[in-house]
Amino acid sequence: MRFIHIVFLFLSAFAIAQNNYPQDYFANPLDVPLILSGTFAELRSNHFHSGLDIKTQQRVGLKVLASADGFVSRIKVSHYGYGKALYITHPNGYTTVYAHLLKFAPEIEAYVKKLQYEKENYEIEFFPKAGDLKVLKNSVVAYSGNTGGSGGPHLHFEIRDKDERPINPMLFGINIKDTTNPIVRAIYAYPLNDEAHINNSRAKQKLRLIPLQNGDYTIENIEAYGTIGFGIVTDDRQDLAANKNGVYNIQTFFNGNKYFELDFKRFSFDETKHINRLIDYEHYRTKKQRVQKLYNDNNPLSIIKTDPHNGHLPVEDSTYSVFKIKVTDFKNNQSWITLNIKGSKNDSLEIVKDKVTPYFIKANQTTNLKESNITVDIFQNTFYDDFYLDFNVSNDTLILHKDIIPTKKSLKISFDISNYLDADKSKLYIAKLVGYKKFPSYTNTKREKNTLTTFTKTLGTYALALDTIKPKIYSPNFKNSSWLSKYRYLKVKINDKLSGISNYRATVNGKWILMEYDYKTKTLTHDFNDGVITDTKNNLKLIVTDNVGNSSTFETLFYRK
Repeated sequence: MRFIHIVFLFLSAFAIAQNNYPQDYFANPLDVPLILSGTFAELRSNHFHSGLDIKTQQRVGLKVLASADGFVSRIKVSHYGYGKALYITHPNGYTTVYAHLLKFAPEIEAYVKKLQYEKENYEIEFFPKAGDLKVLKNSVVAYSGNTGGSGGPHLHFEIRDKDERPINPMLFGINIKDTTNPIVRAIYAYPLNDEAHINNSRAKQKLRLIPLQNGDYTIENIEAYGTIGFGIVTDDRQDLAANKNGVYNIQTFFNGNKYFELDFKRFSFDETKHINRLIDYEHYRTKKQRVQKLYNDNNPLSIIKTDPHNGHLPVEDSTYSVFKIKVTDFKNNQSWITLNIKGSKNDSLEIVKDKVTPYFIKANQTTNLKESNITVDIFQNTFYDDFYLDFNVSNDTLILHKDIIPTKKSLKISFDISNYLDADKSKLYIAKLVGYKKFPSYTNTKREKNTLTTFTKTLGTYALALDTIKPKIYSPNFKNSSWLSKYRYLKVKINDKLSGISNYRATVNGKWILMEYDYKTKTLTHDFNDGVITDTKNNLKLIVTDNVGNSSTFETLFYRK
């Protein structure tokens, strides 16, 4: 058996060696040992990870280096997502991306701030011309940070092709030490047709996983019948980090024949939403564990390598079959799982029927639902499958099934607010009720006359919520009439507990100043080194507005020499 594994090992290594990506073109983007906290295409909430998350020794401010000659083709600064991000296009057609930055290199930083002051907005996106901001390989282009949706200091690094598809940077020779086999956490078996059953049950089964001394796994023998499929919970570790990262490739074999493959080399942003179809979405929403399906059920993901079987295993009565799974990381460390299946038909099991409701959703049709003051528009091909939907309205609360079914695109929810007082209408928003306490979480709400509308990609419970409370503003490091000559930064805390912060505007002596918003710490920061505050006596005025239009104004006096 180990001989077969060695053959597969050789073939896989040969395949990696034969990749067509340049191996010496791109240099490391940091001048420190490369240790990862996140790998390419690993499973994230609603998307695949599009690059490598490189650790920055738990600090910010490390020099970020251009991986190759090129020019800055895009700069985006946002409160969320990538935070401060830099895009460099190279002569060979590829683009590298550097995200969650603390700041840019001086020339680029000056370029960005000039535009921010011109537009009087912290959040900007622009596309410099090819000759505006040229960079050389290994030149400093930025400094690592923790901006945007980052959960800790690190550099997010990507390589994209000319079609903007992210590709695993390790295919280009970015080297990460890894001598550890992938770890398999759990295996699940799924009946895939009405006749199917596993261990005398028509329900999904968690199988007993048995680790072997050689690093592989076996599974306690099962009895099954009909068309079945499997799912896996697996991750990988690099040598110098304890993080649970994504794997590089998963293949399955049924009686010696290849049946299914997940190949995490490259994907497009347009398809990353289908991750919720690849995983057992209901299991994830209820158990917080991502089970990757090892069969294709109408999923267009390009990482799924199609074949005639699509991972669907036909198990006949009175047969004996062997099912194998091979999990591989980028360095070709492998873990194998072996399962013996006895075909045994049981005619006494009842077929599990779906819960029937009055609302049967056909995936290929548009559906309009209306009750009382609430309307739901489900557009064609919003869902992957036909199903019975729970739809119930009580007062201003909409129960729209449970969030256990993945979507391809958004559906529309509308509330008629004609019966509300005019004074309250502008303060209403549509909220999704989340958590055990059903906290009202703001959804992007648009108002047209007496109708509030939101678009959402998740089912669940929605309701009207009222926000009449103004945002809170306070200064943590100075009082009114303070001298701030020794301070590098001016900092103000802002917060809104209901609909959330929509925008803010700060001026000093009537002149707009740039303030960076970190939503994680709820802090606005102005850098005095911008040089726009030159007077001794300064009047700061800050206006903060939430998502329904409640505004707070903070005014204070400070002095500087």
